[in-house]
Amino acid sequence: MELRHLRYFVAVAETLHFTRAAEMLGISQPPLSQQIQRLEHEIGTPLLKRLTRGVELTEAGRAFLNDATEIVQLADHALEKARGMARGISGQMSLGFASSVAFGAPVFDLLQRFRTRYPAMELIAREENMALLMQDLRDGLLDAAFIRLPCESSKAFNMKVIATERMMIALPAGHACSSSGTIALAQLVDETLIMFPREVAPSLYELIVSTCLRAGFTPTRFIQAPQITSSLGMVGAGCGIALVPDSMCCVNNPHVTFCEIENNTLFTDIAFAWRRNNPSRTVMHLLSLISQ
Repeated sequence: MELRHLRYFVAVAETLHFTRAAEMLGISQPPLSQQIQRLEHEIGTPLLKRLTRGVELTEAGRAFLNDATEIVQLADHALEKARGMARGISGQMSLGFASSVAFGAPVFDLLQRFRTRYPAMELIAREENMALLMQDLRDGLLDAAFIRLPCESSKAFNMKVIATERMMIALPAGHACSSSGTIALAQLVDETLIMFPREVAPSLYELIVSTCLRAGFTPTRFIQAPQITSSLGMVGAGCGIALVPDSMCCVNNPHVTFCEIENNTLFTDIAFAWRRNNPSRTVMHLLSLISQ
């Protein structure tokens, strides 16, 4: 029994007419009749009653039609699914997100456009710190990732910058400088600086420390936060101040105030990263939206 035999039978059963079914299938009527006869011979019982002006289903034909229709639909679905995955418009794509990128509007504007363009593609998101993110991307556990630069290990991947953010100063709401619109970094000389661990994002860590050095002081009082995002909770608790990307200003914490940095030279990039040997068309589709 071949799939085309089932397609032929379903067409005849739906139209109850050999000639109309043949036209719908794009074949001539005699071969269609012959194929239906072969199907009936293989099954061992008539599926159709031949009438003067058409056909009608036998009891066996009605029972066979339900399963035949389901098989044809499943085959069509499997075909479209395979074609869609080959074209990168359906299936799954695993995306990693650096924790500090989770607040970046450009990232989610991009994902919204991607979902609109490719609604059959399932996005599987994973949020991790930068060190784990780079490892998972290297090991093939992720198709691509949205990361924060600078990042030394990112040099092993293809990279496309999506947005550039200035860093801001996050202060406890009751801080003496919390009402100031702009603060010089040198004013933070006596402050406790809440920082993420150096091993999480060593390049970004070094950027912040070197910027403080250029401002004329060496940060000596540190408290570690697990990640950049968790540092805001510690700021709100009065543990110290933190330097964070400006996209995190959207966090609604009444105990935290954000201020600009005077003569700011501290910037960080949000970038899309993917493996250099990754031929995924889905990744290329997402990359094309970034380029637009």
